[in-house]
Formats: sequence, structure tokens, C-alpha cells
Amino acid sequence: MKNGFSIKKISGRRVWDSRGRPTVETEVLLNNGGFGRSIAPAGASTGSGEAVDLRDNNQACGGYGVNNAVANVNGEISETLLGLNAFDQKHIDQCLINLDGTENRGRIGGNAMIATSMAVAHAAADGDKKPLWNYLRDKETHLSKKIVLPLPEIQIFGGGAHAEGHLDLQDFMVMPYGASTFSEAMEWTAEIYLAAGSIMDAQGKRFGVADEGGYWPVFKSNEEAIETLVKSIELAGFSTEKQVGISLDIAATQLFSNEGYFLKSEKRLLNNDQWFDLMLNWLKAYPIVAIEDPFVEDDFTRHAKLLAVINTGVESGKNNSIELVGDDLLVTNIKNIAVAKEVNACNTLLCKPNQAGTLTEARLAFEGAKENGWNTIVSARSGETEDVTIVHLSLGWGIEQLKVGSFSRSERMAKWNEMIRLEDRLGSDAVYAGGKPLGRNETS
Repeated sequence: MKNGFSIKKISGRRVWDSRGRPTVETEVLLNNGGFGRSIAPAGASTGSGEAVDLRDNNQACGGYGVNNAVANVNGEISETLLGLNAFDQKHIDQCLINLDGTENRGRIGGNAMIATSMAVAHAAADGDKKPLWNYLRDKETHLSKKIVLPLPEIQIFGGGAHAEGHLDLQDFMVMPYGASTFSEAMEWTAEIYLAAGSIMDAQGKRFGVADEGGYWPVFKSNEEAIETLVKSIELAGFSTEKQVGISLDIAATQLFSNEGYFLKSEKRLLNNDQWFDLMLNWLKAYPIVAIEDPFVEDDFTRHAKLLAVINTGVESGKNNSIELVGDDLLVTNIKNIAVAKEVNACNTLLCKPNQAGTLTEARLAFEGAKENGWNTIVSARSGETEDVTIVHLSLGWGIEQLKVGSFSRSERMAKWNEMIRLEDRLGSDAVYAGGKPLGRNETS
């Protein structure tokens, strides 16, 4: 254990996220001069088992105030962590967990906890005179010398809880796996984003920007949105067979009631079997390489049934590498990952640190997914800021996919641009994670 890393000061303050809502920022100062700052993100579409934000629930700020959470950072959290060694992240985070004492982190607040947990990591890295990714990577033992830059997953159209229900599905995304570098993947995405806008203009469709930066169009159906996304990729000059795939975040829990799945934009109610067939038909018909939360969060059985079909090949020409991603299904929780593994309900974890409450718990979830042989995508939230911690987590922990929203809005671009800087600095020491289709055979 390194000396000189004891925590000298912790302070919290209220700042503002990309939706104009208050959130928690924590700063940590070490005795050796190491300094760290981090900001808690917040979700709009949330799983029932994730760590909860502590909100003031009064008339101020629409009930989203964080004065109590900030007071907890400056009070109980500071009193508990002062003098502890920031190099021991696991111990720091366990102290936060013990201090809260609840299953959902509702007493002192998941927002207060994750902001503090991440700030401690930043302070320790600064005290060790390393960028955060390098500090985290040096503590890993399973990583090869070659650093892998993640494959980005980028929203083009937004819907669901992110765009007031004009589209039922939450995210219509692209994954530029065929690019040769991360920077090239960004350039391809820029062309696709522009192409999508031009199609909307040509069709005279009204659109704005959803809260993660994607277009917010008015389509007659969700399938029309998928078809338009395919057209956007092709109009930009890319192949959906060999260069760019589609990823869908269904966020099915938001659509489910006891009567079935209701597509508001289409005024359609589907029972469980009809909904399953719809998901399968989309996988057959479109170049989908990843599908997230296709069923309500507690329906492990149908998740497992769909994965079984994926594993045997949904059709001739598609292989078993389509990612079935668990977000609300797993909520970055090692216990849920164990249940999903037992019934084979998914093959990819969406890792959101604030869902867990601390970095240690998020890393534990990632390790559990890795032991299962799953992929992992580290992900931002809909309510974001300039904080770029998750970019460093992806490199530091060796997570080879990154999802931060769309290709507009500064809170999103801050993260994409940070990865571009890291790619530039690393040069030949790093390699891009793309290079092959995720959901298509090489010969298709």
C-alpha cells in the first residue's frame, strides 16, 4: 500500500447536468497534493434494482434538488473518509456502502456515493502522477500490453424516455466496427449523423434533438426508424454488411404492462408471444449487431429464449455473435449477473457505474461478466456532464465498447473527444477494437 495517499479534504457542491437538473460534484484532496473531481450522472430510464439518487423532493428544481446529497458529502461522507488511504479504492467504497447501510443506496444517496467514489480514484491517480486510465490499468493483472480503444455505440435517433415518446424504442444506434481507428469511427459517425438529418429534411419530418443528442423524429412506426437508420448508413457511403451495424436499446420495461407491450406511436398492443416474434423478426430483417433489454426487466425466461435462438443463428448469414445486452435486466449488479448466467439470459453487460453506486461494485460486475465469457459496454446516462471518467474506465479496465449517447451536445462530445486525445497520445501502443462484424459472418 502506498503512503502519502491519505485523504486530507472532501467537499461537495451542487452543479448542473445536461438536462438542467442539479447533480452532485465531489472534490477530493490528498496529503500528497493529489486532487480529484467527479460529477454524478443521472438516468431517465432506470431499472428497479439500481442505486437511487437522493433528491430533496420539494418544490425547488422540480423536486430534483440535491442539497441533502451534497450535505451528506460535506458531512457524513467527509467525516468517514478523512485520513483513509485513497489508493485503497475497495476499502474506500466499502466504507461508503457501510455508511449508507441500505440496499438501494437511498440513505446518503447513490449520487453522493458515485461522485465521491470516482473523485477518490481521480485524486489517487493524480497523486500517483498518472492519468486515470493508466492508474487503473496498472492495478489490473489480466490485461495484455496492447491497449484496446473501445468500439463506440452511438445514438442517431432517440425515443422512449429520452424523447417524450415520439418513438417507443429508446435508442437507435450505430456501431462502426469496420473502421480502422477510433478517430475514423468518429468520422464515419459524423457522416451518418449528417445523412440522417438530410433524410429527415428531404421527407419534411419534424425533428428536434433528444436528451442524449440524437435526432427526435416523428415516424409512423418504430420499424420506419430502423429502415431510415439503414438508409442513413448507406447514404453516407457505408456497408451494413461489413462496416457499420445497428444497435437497438428497446428499454422494454418502459413499454410493458400486465396486458403486454404497448407501442404508443403505433397504437399497438402486443402480447408476450407477439412481442417475442417482433424482436426475432427485426433481428432477421435488419443488420442488428446488438439488442438491449428486449423484454421486461424480470423476464429472464424470454431473454434466455431469444439468446438461444441467437446462439443457433437467427437466419442463414447471421452468426451467434449478436449481443443481447442486459441493462435494466442486470443494473450493473453481480447478483443479477449470476442469475442471468444460470439461465443464460444475455451475453453482454451494460456497465453503468452510478447504477452500482461505487466504482468497486461496477468493477465487480464487469469481472463477473468477464468470467461468464460475456462482452461489456461501459455506458453514460441521459443526464450527463463534462465528466469523462467512463472513458478512462474503459481503457483502464479493458472494456472494449463505449456508449455515451449521440454525436452532438457537448456532454457527449467531451467523452468522444477525450478518447480521440488518448488515441493520439498512445499512438502505436493502442489498437481499435473494431475490425470485424459483430453480428454477421465474414463471408455474408
